[in-house]
Amino acid sequence: MVDRYQSIRYEGFDPDGQPIERIAHGFHARVVQHECDHLIGRLYPSRITDFSKFGFMDVMFPDMDPNADE
Repeated sequence: MVDRYQSIRYEGFDPDGQPIERIAHGFHARVVQHECDHLIGRLYPSRITDFSKFGFMDVMFPDMDPNADE
């Protein structure tokens, strides 16, 4: 639904302030890109280019009761 790179390299800092560098592939790469979008204030729907493929809860999870507590 949203185009993402299959492999990425990213840099940052660990909780102790030490620099880190990582390479991510597949699902991990998608998650990192998704979270980076949040850091710059971009939400997932703003990246969707074809809303005809956008799913709804009743379609994606037909057996889930939306009124039930977790």
